[in-house]
Amino acid sequence: MTGEKWPVKKSETEYVTGWYDGGYDLVEQPDGTTKRYYWAELPPAVIVVAIEGDSVLFVEQYRPTIRKQCLELVAGIVDDGEDYCTAASRELEEETGRVPEKTERLETFDVATGVLRHERGIVLASDLGEGVQDLDSNEFLSVKRVPKTDAIDLARGAPANDATLEGLLLAEHDGYL
Repeated sequence: MTGEKWPVKKSETEYVTGWYDGGYDLVEQPDGTTKRYYWAELPPAVIVVAIEGDSVLFVEQYRPTIRKQCLELVAGIVDDGEDYCTAASRELEEETGRVPEKTERLETFDVATGVLRHERGIVLASDLGEGVQDLDSNEFLSVKRVPKTDAIDLARGAPANDATLEGLLLAEHDGYL
């Protein structure tokens, strides 16, 4: 079925935060009934699979939302006017102090389409050189180098992170791990 058979009768933003907006669309379904479909809208994000020799760069940080220490790929918001590769280079330098000479967008996709309006891009970064680490005021992290051969198994350990697993699996599929 196409979107033409699902007209939006009303769209309401119920709250705005510094991180995301939330609300609902009142949608007419194909049988003529209406239903509220709730959503949260977040800016696009980039996940960086940074390859350095035989290792993948991870960051370890505490995630207050789930109250757990996590080992993750570098990630961040895509700033206005940036493409995914530019955002990946910026985030990688900010979080790890490493600058990629090469970047390649592996995939772009919508995340959790039943509830989110959020696009994510996975970027491979390689040929890393020295840069300057510049953490945000809410970033308390350490950089970890993990052998490529161990990266997926390590990422599958609790607490597993969807973006990290997606990035590593795409990189493996494309022959980078």
